[in-house]
Amino acid sequence: MKDTSRQKKLFCFGLGFTGSALVREVRAQGWTASGTCRENTQEEYWVEAGVQTYCFDGKDILGAVENAVREASHVLVTIPPQIDAGDVVLNHFKKILADSSQLRWLGYLSTTGVYGNRDGGWVDETSELRPEFDHQQRRVAAEKQWRDLYREHQVPVHMFRLAGIYGPGRNLLQRVRQGSARRIDQPGLVFNRVHVEDVVQVLCASMDHPHPGSVYNVSDDFPASPAEAVAFACELLQVEVPPLIALEDAELSKMGRGFYLTNKKVRNHKIKEELGIQLRYPDFKAGLRALLDIEQKS
Repeated sequence: MKDTSRQKKLFCFGLGFTGSALVREVRAQGWTASGTCRENTQEEYWVEAGVQTYCFDGKDILGAVENAVREASHVLVTIPPQIDAGDVVLNHFKKILADSSQLRWLGYLSTTGVYGNRDGGWVDETSELRPEFDHQQRRVAAEKQWRDLYREHQVPVHMFRLAGIYGPGRNLLQRVRQGSARRIDQPGLVFNRVHVEDVVQVLCASMDHPHPGSVYNVSDDFPASPAEAVAFACELLQVEVPPLIALEDAELSKMGRGFYLTNKKVRNHKIKEELGIQLRYPDFKAGLRALLDIEQKS
């Protein structure tokens, strides 16, 4: 990280999988970091890591949270829009963000799901948004609100549309071991993934070189079928590959079914050209091999 002339303070709305990974990275670089959790189940861990946490359920607001947001030089928003409440961060903190004199970068984590189904075709950041399912429509609505915050109040908003995230503690190797990995027969279906380390790398590069108003696809280089990925994970673990099952027999939730009906390939050229990113894990095979290697060495 560059630019050490002013103290860097990250506030993360949502210390989940990705938010926690970014916080750990910036703390290693000497930043101050704080953020919200829905409950303080990991409070002891964060105290030891030197990270102040606050409970935020999208409803009740602590004055301490407002103060921390006012003092932040960088803000990351990982909380998805809610079914009834919409974007709870904008609902409660829009004015504070708009009035902030400290804020130099704001990142909003969205999803490549906003592009909808393209029957296997390619999309990039200029592609039309075609949300088909409710959760996709909520994302598109939230993205518009964040763009408006940039256009109307010059808040330095950066949008990141993430592919399926995996990494330590959340990956196909675990699901195979747990017996929950299934191979659903959906011919022609492909999608992109991204290792959480590459997500963090992109966020850090953006913070080093801000381009307010920019939108970035954050994905690997090689879209592939979910059935192929499960088979490869089984191969790595030297276990039997589960049989293919028909989509109608999979008993998926509405959101899960929507996942298998949304087929596209995501271009990631912009993160490479504008932010200078070289992916550490350009495909799921490299990522899974690295995760297994870490496990075997630990």
